[in-house]
Amino acid sequence: MSRQDRPGAPLLLDIQDLQVSFRTGRERGQVQRTTAVQGVSLQIPDNTTVALVGESGSGKSVTAMSVLKLLPDNAERSGRVLFEGRDLLQAGPAELRALRGRQIACVFQEPMTSLNPVFTVGQQIAEPLRLHLGLGRREAWAKAEHLLAEVGLNEPRRRLSAYPHQLSGGQQQRVMIAMALSCEPRLLIADEPTTALDVTVQRQILELLARLKEQHRMSMLFISHDLGVVGEIADEVVVMRHGRVREHGPARQVLGAPRDAYTRALLGCRPRLESPPVRLMTVEDVPGAARPEPRATAPAAAKDPEAPVVLEVTALAKSFWLRHGVFGRREFKAVQGVDFRLRRGHTLGIVGESGSGKSTLALTLLRLHQPASGPVAGSALCRDEHGARDLLRLTEAQWQPMRRRLQIVFQNPYASLNPRFTVGQTLLEPLQIHTVGSSAAEREARARSLLDKVGLPAGAFDKYPHEFSGGQRQRIAIARCLTLEPEVLVLDEAVSALDVSVQAQVLNLLKDLQDELGLAYLFVSHDLAVVRFMADDVLVMKDGRVVEQAGAAELLAAPKEEYTRRLLAAVPRLPAHAVV
Repeated sequence: MSRQDRPGAPLLLDIQDLQVSFRTGRERGQVQRTTAVQGVSLQIPDNTTVALVGESGSGKSVTAMSVLKLLPDNAERSGRVLFEGRDLLQAGPAELRALRGRQIACVFQEPMTSLNPVFTVGQQIAEPLRLHLGLGRREAWAKAEHLLAEVGLNEPRRRLSAYPHQLSGGQQQRVMIAMALSCEPRLLIADEPTTALDVTVQRQILELLARLKEQHRMSMLFISHDLGVVGEIADEVVVMRHGRVREHGPARQVLGAPRDAYTRALLGCRPRLESPPVRLMTVEDVPGAARPEPRATAPAAAKDPEAPVVLEVTALAKSFWLRHGVFGRREFKAVQGVDFRLRRGHTLGIVGESGSGKSTLALTLLRLHQPASGPVAGSALCRDEHGARDLLRLTEAQWQPMRRRLQIVFQNPYASLNPRFTVGQTLLEPLQIHTVGSSAAEREARARSLLDKVGLPAGAFDKYPHEFSGGQRQRIAIARCLTLEPEVLVLDEAVSALDVSVQAQVLNLLKDLQDELGLAYLFVSHDLAVVRFMADDVLVMKDGRVVEQAGAAELLAAPKEEYTRRLLAAVPRLPAHAVV
């Protein structure tokens, strides 16, 4: 939206024809460059939230970080970035230091990597207050306490002396927002500030940002790949792809009547709680269509309600020992009395807030917690044609062959794949450990066929993880699990870190594999829309206990428990007029 569209709102930031490239080395005496942003122009008026939307690699963060020269040294920029008329591309280090935190502040996606682990929360909030506003220690400390109260942290005085690792993810993000707002900046850059948070904390952060924006009369550049989130917070939307602006305008127009096929594809990729399709649309489905075809909403083929039970969990409990005093310890009950059955070819979704016990439940079943961490009770019977074996009572020697039957896909493919192994080595390792295949050639053929099954090219076999995108790495992680032909696949937030378009591809892949191989999924997620798309049954957890359990359609359409209703109410939704 231009200044003429909002005559009462003076222009705060004006980015004109921004070009950003990165020097990647030399070849035959020539400097090699990769272009990340190509001719981007956008404006942010006073007291306005502008959302930058697009997939990973679209240039969103590079555009935002160019404003304050927060890019690495090999970045080259051209164009103009005017902040209140001053061109920041021409600003020197001293001028930028005076602006950072004072006039323009940033909140990043991962607060734990942004907060200094060796300083207390109070010290980190007080630092910009003393640097930019010249406050004394006592005044800065009092202001820091007030800021923590303003962003909704309970017991703000006590939190001042806490270290970042002593806070939850949502609390850490509130601290980051308090730091960013400490000097009352004119512009707040929020780079994916809610991506890793569960739905209730995400809702709290969105409401907090909207309230603080109005109180402080500041503008916001909000970066996200989630159009549901964008629809709730943005006044204007700028859609980017491959470093270029594909569409921009008021949020109502862009989400309700998008002109660009790419914007329509992004809207179609996002799972919805109401009337989920059999398959999700992907960006590739509408490369240039004037309008995407309506998504199929016919119900998928019904699952066999009498399919064999592959996993039966009864009264499962898991506790951890916590240090208490100098020599003592106390028991923390993370999971208590969980019961469920998982049938072949079915998906059980496990949902709840952070700290509800979802991941602890999954990791306990796979015995990925050290025995010394705390006691385990109950039973987890893994059944087959030969009978049932309790996973929690097996010796280490007995457990080793059972690993073939239960595999896990973790949330972060960047951390779960060995960076020193090629993709081929990653896939061959489990085959060699479990002596699957009669020869090296047979094992390699098996590994290559799995790459094809998960939609990766044959050339991926000899490449390393860093040469792939996040979605491709998650496909590699899934292929690694399939090498041993498991019966149960535990998916622990396996798509939460992916863009909506890549997420749609991976979710479609998981459904295809389930139909083809008869896999049973234990699907752990905080995203209820994704769970609605994937799950046959849903188990809702709170404080380590199951508060509600039913079929996915029944539970999410008419939840009986107040806690479940609160989770559903917190899910970001596209406006009613949005095109999907």
